[in-house]
Amino acid sequence: MTQSLAAAAESAVPASVPLREVLPWAVFAGVIMLSLLYLVGMDQGATSVFSGNMIHEFVHDGRHLLGFPCH
Repeated sequence: MTQSLAAAAESAVPASVPLREVLPWAVFAGVIMLSLLYLVGMDQGATSVFSGNMIHEFVHDGRHLLGFPCH
């Protein structure tokens, strides 16, 4: 039994994923993460894209949890 497990482990080869298949998803994830960083950390005051304080109040506790000062 242990010989067959050892033989299977030696013959197992991880599949390679081409970079051209991963790159679009990595760019998409980066854009989403930067958008979330802006919404949570920087959307207030002079740099605000959206009017009002709705987004600021919605993410207020998350701002403090992540270490962003807001008042």
